Amino acid sequence: MAECELGCLTRQCLAGRRLEELRLLQEQIAAWSADLNARQRGVDRQMTAEDVRRKLKSVYSKIIL
Repeated sequence: MAECELGCLTRQCLAGRRLEELRLLQEQIAAWSADLNARQRGVDRQMTAEDVRRKLKSVYSKIIL
């Protein structure tokens, strides 16, 4: 989920822009974040935890899932 949000931040807020000052960058990110949080979007998970455990068992056989 964090990777999705960082990707959205990059595309929607920062894409193609050069921000000269850290303060301006912080203000832009705060405004973007406040708008995003106000909409309360969620993540639509397509797989259950049990599906993931079953599917990844062979890949991560040494990790207890």
